[in-house]
Amino acid sequence: MDRRSPRNLSETILVQNPALGAYALWQFGLAYQANGGRQAILPLSFLVLPIIFHKATQEIVSATHKSSGLRLFVGKLSEKREILLALHDRTKLLRELSFESIVLGEAAALLSLDEKHALIRANTLSEDMKIPKIPTRLKWLTPACEKLGYWFSSHTDHQVISMLKVEL
Repeated sequence: MDRRSPRNLSETILVQNPALGAYALWQFGLAYQANGGRQAILPLSFLVLPIIFHKATQEIVSATHKSSGLRLFVGKLSEKREILLALHDRTKLLRELSFESIVLGEAAALLSLDEKHALIRANTLSEDMKIPKIPTRLKWLTPACEKLGYWFSSHTDHQVISMLKVEL
């Protein structure tokens, strides 16, 4: 069976949209910035949706404590080697959705891009903006994105890419 088959993707990805992706990237960015005090490089944002919109990896993220870190998460992924190796393919498969989510996030003022340095920033909301609401069935989304932001910010960009065995 083709790893890119919709049967391998969670229900979320089958009904996902760039708005949900923008929200996820915003939550990721807020956590990244809060832990590292810096903005994420743009290529790292293309890893978020392939991780959280894939049922098996999302479940591993949710089951891993924030304090356990990226190394333990990758260790758990490595126990199911095919899941870790498929991340690169999913990243390519979801590239367009990630890009559309970034564009929508920027249009909605959730995200800002520094094109010169290839950085993405999660913006704090102004007083007249409300925090976007997500459906109860997606209550796992915010903590999953926050964990990824925290984990990624605790390592160099090269370490994240190397540990996850992806090429960006």
